[in-house]
Amino acid sequence: MIQTPYLLFLGDAPDQLAAKVAQGIKDWRPENAVGQYRMDGCKADLGLTDMSLTDAKAAGAKTLVIGVANRGGVISPEWKKVLVMALEEGFDLASGLHNLLRDEPDLVAVAEATGQALHDVRVPEVNYPIANGKKRKGKRMLAVGTDCSCGKMYTALATDQAMRDMGMKSTFRATGQTGILITGDGVPLDAVIADFMAGSIEWLTPDNDEDHWDIIEGQGSLYHVSYSGVTMALVHGGQPDALVICHEPTRTHMRGLPDYELPTIEQVRDTALALARVANPACQVVGVSINTQHLNEEEALAYMAEIEERMGLPTVDPFRQGAARLAEALAAV
Repeated sequence: MIQTPYLLFLGDAPDQLAAKVAQGIKDWRPENAVGQYRMDGCKADLGLTDMSLTDAKAAGAKTLVIGVANRGGVISPEWKKVLVMALEEGFDLASGLHNLLRDEPDLVAVAEATGQALHDVRVPEVNYPIANGKKRKGKRMLAVGTDCSCGKMYTALATDQAMRDMGMKSTFRATGQTGILITGDGVPLDAVIADFMAGSIEWLTPDNDEDHWDIIEGQGSLYHVSYSGVTMALVHGGQPDALVICHEPTRTHMRGLPDYELPTIEQVRDTALALARVANPACQVVGVSINTQHLNEEEALAYMAEIEERMGLPTVDPFRQGAARLAEALAAV
């Protein structure tokens, strides 16, 4: 078990979105977020108290969580110095990076010498099966996006919360490092061997009560050439009964790919629905989730109203407004 509460390490994050792991923990488990640790040049800020390792330890933090999801998931030499000091200060370390803590001999040596633990949450701990495509009992919703890092996890978490508030049977199913750190369970999908990715999602969303919903955290985008593989595994392994399309309207290109424009919401609807119906012919698109964090209130409401009229689907920002309308749409499926 990863000990709480956390000191959230933002490192030298180049922008706010790079700190999405820490942001997710702060937003969904604020009781676990004692403060933030930022290095020189960090351009992310969670609005938490900036703390030294000594101050955070005195405030009760037990684990330093690497809250940055950089491209490639690597631990830089500059980060390494802080991580070593954290172990020496008495912190455990937790990370969802592809660059595993346990693969760094110097971190392992210091952890052994100090008696501290290294937690790599992006390591599959189950021998997942190959997908068989058999229909499972219960219902499933999947969040799909026009891009990566556009609000799929927030949409799933907010929808799960809204459904449970309405008395519906619902479980959030984490498929990435942030969701796993928030809930303590899930599948680190992008670290699963490719042939077993869809099978891991079948394993994650097993037979359940007929009126129970698994709310599956989306990953990547079918239109993102770097990360489309994980999305396909979710679409087929999840066998969703319902899709919610997620979009961030202020982007000018796919994240990390300046030569690629974003698809339209309609393109994602049509492509994702056709692929989902391979595994579940009854699948339908039930709503649109808009990440309006970079819009003011008037702009956000106007944009969502335009999308709702255009798409004919309930359109909300589930973090800003709540996800009750999405839950109601699922109740009608």
